[in-house]
Amino acid sequence: MIPAVMPTYARSELTFERGEGPYLYATDGRRYLDFSSGVAVTSLGHAHPRLVAALTEQAGKLWHCSNLYQIAGQQRLAERLVSLSFADTAFFCNSGAEAMECAIKVARKHYAESGHEERYRLIACNGSFHGRTLATLAAAGAKKYLKGFGPPTPGFDHVAYGNLNEMRATVSKETAAIIVEPVQGEGGLAVASTEYLKGLRAMCDEFGLLLIFDEVQSGMGRTGKLFAHEWAGVTPDIMALAKGLAGGFPIGACLATENAANAMTAGTHGSTFGGNPLAMAVANEVLTVMTEPGFLPQVERVAKVLRAKIDALAKAYPKVFVEARGKGLLVGLKCAVPNLEVLEKLRRAGLLTVAAGENVVRLLPPLIIDERHVEEAVGIIDAVARAWP
Repeated sequence: MIPAVMPTYARSELTFERGEGPYLYATDGRRYLDFSSGVAVTSLGHAHPRLVAALTEQAGKLWHCSNLYQIAGQQRLAERLVSLSFADTAFFCNSGAEAMECAIKVARKHYAESGHEERYRLIACNGSFHGRTLATLAAAGAKKYLKGFGPPTPGFDHVAYGNLNEMRATVSKETAAIIVEPVQGEGGLAVASTEYLKGLRAMCDEFGLLLIFDEVQSGMGRTGKLFAHEWAGVTPDIMALAKGLAGGFPIGACLATENAANAMTAGTHGSTFGGNPLAMAVANEVLTVMTEPGFLPQVERVAKVLRAKIDALAKAYPKVFVEARGKGLLVGLKCAVPNLEVLEKLRRAGLLTVAAGENVVRLLPPLIIDERHVEEAVGIIDAVARAWP
């Protein structure tokens, strides 16, 4: 008999009843160090007092009124994101997949309205992940996620991540845009080099293409800068954000330049719940915290400590780990043994992590951790690796 909750997840038996900072507390009272952050979502940890206050205050005023009316929080958040980024405009939705759907639509609409309806194809990378809708699954092209859902949505080509020559060879008269994650989260924490991202920008400029960055997981401070592409000094034309943008409250955002979004007029796109007052209140407070002096430099400092220590773990236990990967606080360990077994042993020892492609265990702590939490996590990983049979 199928359970009441559709069994689409391979869930642990754990149930959490509360969280505080980087810790989660199970119903049996046990405390866990959360280096999963709800898969890079709880960017400021659990029950952050300023987020609780922002949400509570807004909940007493207005939850929903629809996008038929002006929403003050949207205007404020959009103006702030625009001022902090390459973008001129923002569309708000509820998830990363929706943000990527919007990005795809913006790119296709841009060319259709300029008299080039033949330019609808987008080039994406092997190993990518862009969401669970039919279009975003097709954009990523992973067979394990597409299997059983009929023919993939047409209009997507796939090339090796990091290979400019292959990307160039795939560009055609039908190409509208290139989609790339600056850091592949689900795919195994491969990091795009500065040369690769600069090469993509130059290629898009040369062929008149739009460049889309999927920063659903890598954005909002996770790499030590507000957006991961800032490290390369390269800007896209369109960018998708979600996950950490509201610290756990459902939200997504598609940011774009005026040129890219010039065809997105009234009626071309919409969302019932997107940009609701509750999400806007929390996201605005998250952005306030993240842009305060010292916040992102502290993320960068702690990330360097964590990376040095997991590099050392990989060298110390070659029978368990192959190498450390990733950037900032979007890092992990490629395993020499099954990653799910490592994840399970870490969980039993009190550390929550996340699996990723290429047999990787991801470490995605909230951005508010300090060296004490790094030491605690590394101590647990060390103990598990040392005791490995």
